[in-house]
Amino acid sequence: MQNFIGQGVDAIIVNPVDTNAVKPIMDQATKAGIPLVFVNRRPQAELTDKMAYVGSDSILAGRLQMEALAKAMNGKGNVAILLGDLANESTRDRTKGVEEVVAKYPNIKIVQKQTAKFTRNDAVDVVSNWMTSGEDIQAIASNNDEMAIGALQALGKNPNHILIAGVDGTPDALQMLKSGKMIATIFQDAKGQGEGAVDAAIKLANGEKVEKIIDVPYQLITKENMAEFTNRNQK
Repeated sequence: MQNFIGQGVDAIIVNPVDTNAVKPIMDQATKAGIPLVFVNRRPQAELTDKMAYVGSDSILAGRLQMEALAKAMNGKGNVAILLGDLANESTRDRTKGVEEVVAKYPNIKIVQKQTAKFTRNDAVDVVSNWMTSGEDIQAIASNNDEMAIGALQALGKNPNHILIAGVDGTPDALQMLKSGKMIATIFQDAKGQGEGAVDAAIKLANGEKVEKIIDVPYQLITKENMAEFTNRNQK
């Protein structure tokens, strides 16, 4: 950040790792008079002049995901949640969205919530432990696709037919949808967020006004509509 300021850049785009620790970055940018655009992860601080956030509503992602699971569960059963990085706002908000939907279904209960830090390998360990301990689980809501795929790896042939849903719409997740191993993922428009962040940064650098919160909507992906998303988040 200090290097960018020292170079006299016209604007800075940041994807924060810890959304609770952005205040120093914001203070530095404000002091230097340089526009600052956050992308993908919403900072847990009030945006001031010459600042914007471009991203998606993570609560909506959780709602869409859990509604798909609830429908597949016929409105009853036990669900476990694979949490991402606990310092990340998307973990908190996606989980909140899942919990809001579960609250509407008296016969669905959340029986486990544990972090796997957004990684496939950690999810393998977490879900393996759940299975070893004999947890009665009918569905797993994962805060991202990587953990959802890790859950599938832990379940092997998935003899209990546990339903899995993720978030991001990655190419690997779409393959899992195609094969019927996952029932849903939520498309996060990474390209749209990136383009939106650059557009906002250019406008702010030119002295134009932009909305402080620029929303790039999430969309539900199932086996039925996955064809239209196949090329949208390619690696």
